[in-house]
Amino acid sequence: MGQDNEYSLAGQLLLAMPGMLDPNFDSAVTYICEHSEKGAVGITINRPMKMNVSDVMEQLSLTISDSSLAAQPILRGGPVQSERGFVLHESDHEWDSTTTVGQSIFVTTSQDILSAAAAGKGPKRMLIALGYAGWGAGQLEEEIRQNAWLTAPATPDLIFSTPFKQRWQASAAEIGVNIASLSPQVGHA
Repeated sequence: MGQDNEYSLAGQLLLAMPGMLDPNFDSAVTYICEHSEKGAVGITINRPMKMNVSDVMEQLSLTISDSSLAAQPILRGGPVQSERGFVLHESDHEWDSTTTVGQSIFVTTSQDILSAAAAGKGPKRMLIALGYAGWGAGQLEEEIRQNAWLTAPATPDLIFSTPFKQRWQASAAEIGVNIASLSPQVGHA
């Protein structure tokens, strides 16, 4: 994961435009973890599931003592490999499989971060997502040209502190857009 070229959107947010036809991405906010000429990978950060962190820890036979972390919902990160876990977090600690994406935001896919979190030694702020969004070579760029997505800067506070239901509009507001008022129609001058 990470950035492979100067035009990479890694570390940015993708905001689904109103009228997105794919129900997986209706009003979605997706954090881009990797973007290169080969394609893109992102984690949707505003789709809480009915499962929470304590459910995941229990499945891994881990006991978690932090009740606020235990109650945190697991996110539906995207439609691809929905059983695969991703942890977005702030931390300079190196876990077994961690990638620096941008602005002090990291993605870890190894279980050691969950063991540390259960023991109270994990990152202070983290999100756990199952699955990811993926685009083939040139696909994301074409979808952006077709007005399917807006891009916005990702900030740790937006990713970790903004309530899930407010992330879509709050992300757009960061770039001065009232996204709910935009038309889904494409216009080219």
